[in-house]
Order: sequence, then C-alpha cells, then structure tokens
Amino acid sequence: MTPFKVYILGCGSALPTLRHNPSSQIVEIRDKQFMIDCGEGTQAQLRRSKIRFTKIGHVFISHLHGDHCFGLIGMISTFGMLGRTAPLHIYAHADLKPLLQSQIDYFCQGLEYEVVMHAIDPTRHEVIYEDRSLTVTTVPLEHRVPCCGFIFAEKQSLPHIRRDMIDMYGIPVSQINNIKNGMDWTSPDGEVIPASRLTEAAEPPRSYAYLSDTTFKPDIVPMVEGTDTIYHESTYADSERARARKHFHSTASEAATIAKEAKAKQLVLGHYSARYDNETQMLKEAKEVFSNTILANEGMVIEIFN
Repeated sequence: MTPFKVYILGCGSALPTLRHNPSSQIVEIRDKQFMIDCGEGTQAQLRRSKIRFTKIGHVFISHLHGDHCFGLIGMISTFGMLGRTAPLHIYAHADLKPLLQSQIDYFCQGLEYEVVMHAIDPTRHEVIYEDRSLTVTTVPLEHRVPCCGFIFAEKQSLPHIRRDMIDMYGIPVSQINNIKNGMDWTSPDGEVIPASRLTEAAEPPRSYAYLSDTTFKPDIVPMVEGTDTIYHESTYADSERARARKHFHSTASEAATIAKEAKAKQLVLGHYSARYDNETQMLKEAKEVFSNTILANEGMVIEIFN
C-alpha cells in the first residue's frame, strides 16, 4: 500500500506557547506533499520533520487568521533563496491574494518561480484540486471569518494483476494495463479469460479530513461521513463551552461527536488553547464520546488506514 501520511507541524492556537506551534500540517499521499495552513515557525518544523521543501507544490489555507497563514511569506522567500523554479500553488480565500502579493513585491523581488493563487469559496462544498490519484474538497465551517476545512480523498486504484495468471497464460506486459481496466484476455488458442479472474481488487481508497477553526457544526457530518481519519479543532475543554461559543471554536467532546456521527475510524484533536498546560482533560472528554481519539503533537506522523 502506498504511503498516506499526515505530518503535524503545529497544533496550537493563536497565542504562542513553548509547547505548541501554530497550525500547519503536511499531507503526503502517493509521493506528493501538500501543506495545510502555514503558521509562524512552519519552516523550522519542516526542518525538524526532515521534509524536503522542494516537494511542496500546493498550500491550502483554511482561513485568514494569522496563526494559520503568517508563515507563508517567509516560506515563499526561503523557496526563492533555495533556487526554486517550480510554481507554488496556494488555495485560499480571495482576500489573501492582494495581501500576499504586496508582501511578495516588497520582500521577494526577483523570485524565479511563480506563486499561483487559487481563490476558493469557503461557503461551498466542492472539489478545488484534482489529479490522477486524489481530490481535495472544501468543507464549509463557521468561524469569525470565512473558513473551511479540507478533505483529501484518494481515488480508487485499478485492480492488481495476478502474477500467477500472467505466467499461466503468457500475458505480455503490453496488455497488463488493458486487463486492469477491465479488458478480457484471449489466449492464442481462443480461450477468453475474464479480467475478473486475472485481477484482484485494489485496497479501498483512504481519506483524511482537516476541520479547522469552527464552532460546533453538526451539519458538516454528511460531508465527512466515512472519512478514515478526522482532525478537528478542539480549542477548549467542556468547562469552557461558553468561551468556545463566544469565539466560534469547539470543545473536544464536540469534536468527538462529529467523528462519531460521521462514522470515522480515528479522531485527532488539535488547535489547543494556550490556557492549558496539557490536554489530558480534553482527551478524556473526547474519548468518552469517541474512543479512538488521539492528541496531535508536533513531530507526530499519522498513518491513514482504512
């Protein structure tokens, strides 16, 4: 099975602490790397995680609060100093483009690569990126500014060809892809062997949902239903539910409710308030609702499984 991993670079909230960095993650799927959010300190976290800067081609920004995007201009500048030539694609609310362009014009004159901005509508549930192996879909969230989450969904792979069948029927390499795509094989003596006999089903596709800053929003459940792993902001414990409502954030138990209703396989908590010295209470409250819950932490690498 090809790798599908999530690297946690930062899982804190707006106020800086010595324990957590602002939000940022890398999603690695089929040897491609995608960044989600880019708070301050992201570059240093990339170094610590031994992630090659050159492999990052696409950055998805959930919303325009500083703890989710203040690291962008520094990273763009570093890419220039490293001699990058490949385009960098950034997907974000349209308001980011003029703000970021003014910084690029002032601080990053002479870039030898293109920064391509893709405006997204955080109020819509739609595919914003697609290639041969995956799609990225937005999930509208409810925060103090327009905000969305992202679902990274692997596409179904073609069936696997059975090596013993290739040897038995002397199937040439040139015909393997045709058989994977459903074409039957006719042997030299005229026997028709169905493609279903020559192949084995590929593993089911995997998926990961990143649900950024949001108040408790049960209507997103159908959008993320069946997702293998969900990362959901859990800024507060239940004792601070009123504060969570005031600032349009969620509690850990509310995040767990979303995961449970969505029939996810795993929940990852993150975006912790700086008021907590540890997240033990939040984990306890979440596990009471959804047992397969873990705490995000910088340096963690999460494998996505079915």
